[in-house]
Amino acid sequence: MKFKAIAVDIDGTITFRDRSLDLVAIDSLRSHDVPVVLSTGNILCYAHAAARLIGVGGIVIAENGGIVSPGFDTVPIVSEYMIECQQAFDLLSGKFELTKLDPEHRKTEIVLRRNFDLELARQILYDHGFNVEIIDTHFAIHIKSREVNKGTGLIKVAELMGLKPKDFVAIGDSVNDVEMLEVAGFGIAVGNRDPELRSVADYTATLPYGAGAAEGIAYLRGRSLI
Repeated sequence: MKFKAIAVDIDGTITFRDRSLDLVAIDSLRSHDVPVVLSTGNILCYAHAAARLIGVGGIVIAENGGIVSPGFDTVPIVSEYMIECQQAFDLLSGKFELTKLDPEHRKTEIVLRRNFDLELARQILYDHGFNVEIIDTHFAIHIKSREVNKGTGLIKVAELMGLKPKDFVAIGDSVNDVEMLEVAGFGIAVGNRDPELRSVADYTATLPYGAGAAEGIAYLRGRSLI
């Protein structure tokens, strides 16, 4: 079978560690006619700005699946799980000195600076029965609902595009990409991947960052899969 679309993470997957775009990856994504969907833990305006700069479509997944946009200048589909995330933040604020990132733009999750004991925070929330998870993307800490992730976002995107999730190739680097790779038809982990991606990836690149994404795409092309 040939895959019909690509869903790709941004930070650490098509960017370097400093978040500058890896042009090797951009050239690879733009050198074919398969639609590309950006999927990020970052905010919607960041995802749309990146899509404009890269030259791909406006259908994007933002806030780790909490927001799905049908396109540029459209009304996004926003999940409604912020209340419990805020309650979790309020509890943890009594234990740690926390700093929110982009609070005026976040609609479905709370994102924090990486300067507190993550495992202890997870245990506190578990002990209090919260249905949220805390994930570390190496760029920030995210408090998010367990009900949404990049996998649920990809399922919604596939529906909007008239495709099935298995029609997609998914490319990522971090623990928040696991569900997206699981629901896609083919998963690529770049060389700087988190260990959790190894067990769900169909292809693990030897090269890191955007060069790894390009390596994975070249692997598929060499087998006429895209």
